[in-house]
Amino acid sequence: MSVPSIVPNDRLDKDFYLVLEDFRAGPSFRETDEGITYIKLIDDLLTGQYDNVIRVVAFNPVEGWSRDASEDVANALEQHIATEGREVSETMRDFIEGQTGRKLGQQLSLL
Repeated sequence: MSVPSIVPNDRLDKDFYLVLEDFRAGPSFRETDEGITYIKLIDDLLTGQYDNVIRVVAFNPVEGWSRDASEDVANALEQHIATEGREVSETMRDFIEGQTGRKLGQQLSLL
C-alpha cells in the first residue's frame, strides 16, 4: 500500500537544476531555490552567482529521470555570451570550454 506524499505532485512536475561547485573545502551542490528555471539558472551563471562550477545536474521527480546537463548549459552560456557580448570569469570560461571541448568564441567549422 502506497502512502500519499506530503508534497503535492504538481510542485514536483518540473525540471530542477543543481549546480556542483568546487569550494575550498571541496565540491558540494549549492543550495537552490525550488523555483529556479533553466532561464534563471543561465542568468545566474552569467551574472556570477556561482564561482567555480564543475557540473550541472537536471532532474524531474515526477517523470523519474535525472541527467548531467553540463554540456547543454555550457552551450547555452556560450550562445548568450556570443550574442550579448557578455564577459565571464575565468572559472566560468574554464567550465564552458571543458564541457564544449573548444575555446570560448571559437567558430565551428562548416563541412
